[in-house]
Amino acid sequence: MGRIHVLAEHVANKIAAGEVVERPASVVKELLENALDAGARRIRVQVEAGGKKLIQITDDGCGMVRDDALLAFERHATSKIRDAEDLLNVSTLGFRGEALPSIASVSRLRLETCAAPEDATSPPLATPAKGGAPSQESSGTVIEIAGGKILKVEEAGLPPGTSVTVRDLFFNTPARKKFLKAESTELSHIASLVTHYALAHADKHFELHSATNAMLIAAPVTSRSERIYQVFGKETLDQLLPIAAAARLEHLGLPEPPPWRRGEDYQRPEPGEMRVTGFASRPEIQKLNRNSIFVFVNGRLIRDRLMQHALTEAYRNILPPTVFPVVLLFLELPAGEVDVNVHPSKTEVRFRQQGFVHDFVRDSVRAALMKTRPVPQFTTEIHAQPTASQALSPMMSPRAGEQALAAGFRLEPAPQPPRNERLQFGEGMEIRANAAVSMLGRTETQGPSTCASSHPFGRAALGMTVSGECGGIIDAVHENGDGVSLATLAPLGQLRDSFILAVNGDGLWIIDQHVAHERVLFERVLRQRGAERVETQQLLMPLIVELTPAQQAIFHEISDELRHNGFEVEPFGSRTIAVKASPAGVDASDVERLLHELLDQVDRESQAVNLEQVRARIAASIACHAAIKVNTPLDKNKMEWLLKELARTDYPMSCPHGRPVLLRYSMKEIQKAFKRI
Repeated sequence: MGRIHVLAEHVANKIAAGEVVERPASVVKELLENALDAGARRIRVQVEAGGKKLIQITDDGCGMVRDDALLAFERHATSKIRDAEDLLNVSTLGFRGEALPSIASVSRLRLETCAAPEDATSPPLATPAKGGAPSQESSGTVIEIAGGKILKVEEAGLPPGTSVTVRDLFFNTPARKKFLKAESTELSHIASLVTHYALAHADKHFELHSATNAMLIAAPVTSRSERIYQVFGKETLDQLLPIAAAARLEHLGLPEPPPWRRGEDYQRPEPGEMRVTGFASRPEIQKLNRNSIFVFVNGRLIRDRLMQHALTEAYRNILPPTVFPVVLLFLELPAGEVDVNVHPSKTEVRFRQQGFVHDFVRDSVRAALMKTRPVPQFTTEIHAQPTASQALSPMMSPRAGEQALAAGFRLEPAPQPPRNERLQFGEGMEIRANAAVSMLGRTETQGPSTCASSHPFGRAALGMTVSGECGGIIDAVHENGDGVSLATLAPLGQLRDSFILAVNGDGLWIIDQHVAHERVLFERVLRQRGAERVETQQLLMPLIVELTPAQQAIFHEISDELRHNGFEVEPFGSRTIAVKASPAGVDASDVERLLHELLDQVDRESQAVNLEQVRARIAASIACHAAIKVNTPLDKNKMEWLLKELARTDYPMSCPHGRPVLLRYSMKEIQKAFKRI
């Protein structure tokens, strides 16, 4: 007797459920997408026990007739596609026809549906008289299924739309049920999912209710920025940078059928355009994982390595490599440009033009960051710590309505306990008393202090809030905000021979001299590399460096790039190389360590070697090893030179490794601290 046999249908459904239904949030995702595909304008989600006991999703979409409702629970039964060619142009969120039968096989499911009237302009359906049968137009269908077996099918009077109730998820697969997390964890996954679909579809009404309170009630709005303000509040919206860009796809075109399959009325498809909108966090907002990165492609929430890599490249040299930003990105492109038939849960996609999409997203996000050039604030950075929690996730609130999620919502982590350490200055520090005054734009020395009561407009004109206090009038300060100019900075001195203190009209600045010089050298090396004029220095004796097999393989791929960046290296034996020259400014003692760092960093890349990345890594490593070190005294001329060179760089706010170069204690913060405003 043969060993191979065909599995029973209920076994096949349970196997499919293992691919599609991972946790309660997976059920919510599939049913939400069905509601959106049905054209629903209002979607209500009700959950109990984190979705383990109850998940109910009600919508006002097109609904289904009786025959369609029964067919919907057959495997691979769908209304979204008809033949294989439709798979190349999927414009709906669902299309596989696996979700409903998979969910019904591992739960107790109740479907209530009623098809919408054919004529959208017809008057509302009349309610049947008490005790009478419902009219034919309002007749809906109720189906109950437990563990994949149909228990009941009957007609009922229902409003247009669909309601799916899922109870006792995984009741017949206890092994799967015991792997579910705590109720609060499962509820947070559901809340995050519903919230982000509400952000992606701002023109629709979303509600999320738990057993105790309304977690989300979002009425339709006209833009995604309004939706963020509606759900999370103004503070969260202010900490995100808007992104908007578009690119034509004409030069790349769309796939066409061969000539012998083209009819007489055949017209070449329009390539269309690709658009990206959304929001990205400022560099000071840092997360320990990628859980705060959400990417939607044509309205579909995905987890795509290509998009993750593009966002990482956009923040390269702005964020440290071990932390991640907060990103909410919406990518729209023709359906023929993306293949969604990759993963059973439809969370992965493949782009037809991956390189073009990757570079477009990277450059769009990078341009938004470079345009704003946000300045790290002293009071924000002093408490900033990377966190692992999601930044755009709803929190349970006892209040319903639009403000149900706004309270207590911040992108930055909770404040740390206050620190009482005193700032200790080195003995060699020099502070010019009039340096700060001269940078405030005053043309003459300020007169004697004036009492607030003698001012003709009283205390309000002086910005004083403490009664009985007198002080000099502080000129109105117009801060430049994110587009600040560093050219006016005047150095005061050094702190511990490591940090430069400087002032200008925007306030007090603290500059890390090492990373500031590192940023200057980084951009200089890149410019010299582009012009093929990198400065080199010959070593007195060739340096012999031994490589591992992995490093040796990488060395052969990037040896030309090393040569263009000032290294004169040649093979010296089977696994050794001889270094005869190195970039100017790098100590001979650091050359071996520098080469090992470069080869190890490239080796850790999961993708093929990208020479552009290698070039940036080499420049960053050269700059780090050649820059001014900490505990190095600098005279006033050197500090002024460094600040002027830093002001000329393209991105002076962070070093090539993502650390902040400078911090600003703004005049507004200083005045607040002294209770003047």
